[in-house]
Formats: sequence, structure tokens, C-alpha cells
Amino acid sequence: MARRVVVTGVGLVSPLGVGTEATWEGLVAGRSGIGPITRFDASNFSVRIAGEVKGFYPGLVMEPKESRKYDTFIHYGLAAADMALEASGLKITAENAPRVGVVIGSGIGGLPWICDNYSTLVEKGPRRVSPFFIPGSIVNMTSGLVSIRTGAKGPNSATCTACSTGAHAIGDAYLYIQHGYCDAAICGGTESVVSPLTIAGFANMKALSTRNEQPEKASRPWDRDRDGFVLGEGAGILVLEELEFAKRRGANIICEILGFGMSGDAYHITAPSEDGDGPARVMANAIQDAGLKPEDVDYINAHGTSTPHGDRVETIAVKKVFGEHAYKLAISSTKSSTGHLLGAAGGLETGVTALAVARNVVPPTLNLDNPDEGFDLDYTPHRSVQREVKVAISNSFGFGGTNACLVLGKLR
Repeated sequence: MARRVVVTGVGLVSPLGVGTEATWEGLVAGRSGIGPITRFDASNFSVRIAGEVKGFYPGLVMEPKESRKYDTFIHYGLAAADMALEASGLKITAENAPRVGVVIGSGIGGLPWICDNYSTLVEKGPRRVSPFFIPGSIVNMTSGLVSIRTGAKGPNSATCTACSTGAHAIGDAYLYIQHGYCDAAICGGTESVVSPLTIAGFANMKALSTRNEQPEKASRPWDRDRDGFVLGEGAGILVLEELEFAKRRGANIICEILGFGMSGDAYHITAPSEDGDGPARVMANAIQDAGLKPEDVDYINAHGTSTPHGDRVETIAVKKVFGEHAYKLAISSTKSSTGHLLGAAGGLETGVTALAVARNVVPPTLNLDNPDEGFDLDYTPHRSVQREVKVAISNSFGFGGTNACLVLGKLR
């Protein structure tokens, strides 16, 4: 029998606030964390809005001199990991350290620092490039530093699967614990790429919303006036533990991870197929892995990016998997509040889904004023809803056709 895995800690850094409760309270209250870009002068860009993290400074996680060696995505990941560990109450000791793993990914990594160091190279020459440039920007360094700082000596890896990264990292950690590679894991995703190159690249793909004059209205999943996603940043880190390991130390159990699914679209570099095949299979796989039926699910934290094609395909996939039960589900996209955190999205949204299960609250989908044609499900528009959430799923889909789905539920 597979070992059971529970969530004992959640740490969130998002455009709604630095901290798990700040993020959760902002979501439930229906606030938006999206505004004008302040990270750089975006006045000559077609897209001038993003979901930036506000009120964060690297001194929260390390000394100023040390912090200058690492890109911001690492700072966010370390902060969220600290929060998750503190919330879990897990103490890593010499005895249990080899049984505690770290799996934290990023979809893009330290792109801003790469750009900065390239500018230094061009303007000042090769000797002026930081000797910390490589370790300060590589995707796996958040996992590495969390391990070094906490002493966790179990499996240490970093997932990189575009916008599915955070969910895949949590799923990997779930499998590591299930199969006995470790008893606990610090896992999730982190991202910080609100930078000129990223905005220009996504804008030239026509992927981003250009609602620059109303940033808080720009992310509007399933609405007929949606025109693309809004880039966000932050981190979502969870502490997972094997159930008996958690019980022995008297941990506060938030919820249980019941199942995990993966699928590939095998279709297109950025777009899912019109029939929703990949998203449908990943949800079905996760529900089957959990030993449940579709009608057991109460809530879907959707991928819901606010892109014309993606939102339509996800709704098609939900109807394909859930049939008539699709109309009884609560669905919402918290990206309407935070924007799309890319590689951190799955970490943040799985953390939010865990809290929804624990607190029986479904966060809202903001800006859903006029649902587009065929969008006739309950997308929890405008306001959060108090309802029993016994089982929930969190969807994450990424470029390259990579999909992940996690099933969470109350401990039984």
C-alpha cells in the first residue's frame, strides 16, 4: 500500500502580499495585485502592467551582501520556504535530515540577472561579470540553498516544466515520499521575470493583456473581453510529510494529497489542442491516481490564464471529464487576482487549494463580467464562496504541452 502524504505547511509570496495569510486574505477579499510596472521604465512597451511583489526586500532572507549574489527568484523561494517550514513546525535535525528532501523549480530562473550580467559584459568587459553569475541564476539554486540553510539531506532536485513547474515539483515530492525516498519534502515553485526582455517576448507573442489603463481589470478568465494573461511573480512552497511521520511529531495537518496526474499534449509549442485532450487526460489521471470518481471533486483551482484559447480549452476539458457533474463544481482562477506566476503558479495555486480545502472557502474569479459563449459553468465570479470542499484539484498547463494536476482533500 502506497504511503499517504499530507500538507503541513504553506508559504506564499505573491502580488497580493508577502506571506501566506496576506495572500489568502487578498484572494478571499477579491483584491487585485496587478498594477503598472515599476521594476523598469515600460513607457515605450505595448504592455505596461504586471503583478509585481510589493514590500519585499532581500533582507527578509539573508544579509544584504549575501543577497547580491542571487537573482530575485531565489530570494522569493527562500522566503516562501522559510514560511512553509515555520508553519509546519518541522525541525530538521541530524537524525531526520537524510529523510527530508527539497524539490523547488522555476520556469525561467534568473533571466533578469542574466540580462544584467550580459550588459556588464558588453559595457565593461569580461572581468566585470560577477563570479556569482552562474550560481546566482541557475534554476536549481533555490533547492540548493534551502538544503544548505536547513540541513535537509534527502533528495534535492529542481523541476523546470514552464508553467507546470510548481505543480510538477510538488507532484515529484509527493511521489518521492510515497515511494519511500524521503519522509518529508519542501517543494514548489518560484519565479521573478518582470523584466524588459520577458515583457517584450511575451508581448510580441500577443500573449499578454494590453489593458494598461485598467490593470486591475486586465486578468479576466472566461470573460468575453479577455485579451491575454498578465505576468506575475512570487513563490509558493509547501511542506509535505508522510502521514505517520507527521502524526508522530504532532503536526498540524492542513490536508492530504490524494493524487497526482501528468500528461503531454504532443500538439503545439504553446497551444493545447482544440478538443482539450491533454488537460482532460491529466485531470482524469490525477483523479484515478487518487482512487476517486469525478463526482467526488468539489472545487477546481483552474489554470485559467485569461487567454482566449486556453480558457476555452480548459472548459471543454472539464466538461469532458466531469460530464453533468461539471455544473455542480465550483471553479475559479486565482490568476485573476495575482496574474500568471509562470513556474511559480502551480506552487502558489496548490497552496491556495490546500487552504480552500482546510477552510471551506472558494476564492473568486475577478472581472468575470460577461462569460464568453459556452462558458456556462460556476466560475465563482467576483466574490468568494463559503462551501464545503472535501476534494479539490489544481490544474497547471505549460508551454511544450506539459500538464500537471494535483488532487487534495480533507484527511480521512
